[in-house]
Amino acid sequence: MIGIIGGTGVYEIVNNSEKISKKVVKTPFGDSPEISLFKLGGKDVAFIPRHMSNHNTPPHMINYRANIWALKELGVKKIIATNSVGSLDLDLKPGTIVIPDDFIDFTKMRVSTFYDDNVVHIDITNPYCETIRKYLISEAYVHDGGVYVCTEGPRFETRAEIKMFQKLGGTVVGMTGLPEAVLARELEMCYANICLISNYGAGISDNELTIQEVFEIMDSRKEDLINLIKNTISNISFDEDCYCQHALDYGEI
Repeated sequence: MIGIIGGTGVYEIVNNSEKISKKVVKTPFGDSPEISLFKLGGKDVAFIPRHMSNHNTPPHMINYRANIWALKELGVKKIIATNSVGSLDLDLKPGTIVIPDDFIDFTKMRVSTFYDDNVVHIDITNPYCETIRKYLISEAYVHDGGVYVCTEGPRFETRAEIKMFQKLGGTVVGMTGLPEAVLARELEMCYANICLISNYGAGISDNELTIQEVFEIMDSRKEDLINLIKNTISNISFDEDCYCQHALDYGEI
């Protein structure tokens, strides 16, 4: 089974699919949101709404551990996640779709591991699954590579913070990509994310940041975003193996 973790702009992928059923998974970390199970491109897919079905859970309050655990419980081996992000580069304009290959974590209060009772050191030298990425970047209209900076939220960043992220090598900034990527690796699941740039970071352009701007850009690129997910799922193989699915062989003591 392939998992989709969706935020703003991709809920519609569920409505245009076949054989939809709904399921809430009970996990050691609480109940998951209502997960939609359906067929897409002839493959079994599980869609989990990151912010809950009514989009009322802010980034810093999302139960990331329950979400990832629930997908693992359902048999998901590969996850495609979507994120709305701000650009740290004037050349990467709103509307650009970026497939990052690294991240910097500036979150503060989120529980970022499943392993509180034993010592596990997961290698995330390459934090996003290269197997999934090769399918995502095969589409000509995406930008290959970049560093995803994750902040705690729910506020937008200051000008000084954006300048710091730029100097550290950041490409885009968002609030929801971590600890998802790390938690997926800890459960030996492949994970890659699609970042849709909805705005420039604070101080990069002359415009003030508004949530309306985010929704407008998401709406304008929604079809491309959904098609990218559909094409990737149609082309990807369930049986294709990679390092992600053996991460504990090298990290568990």
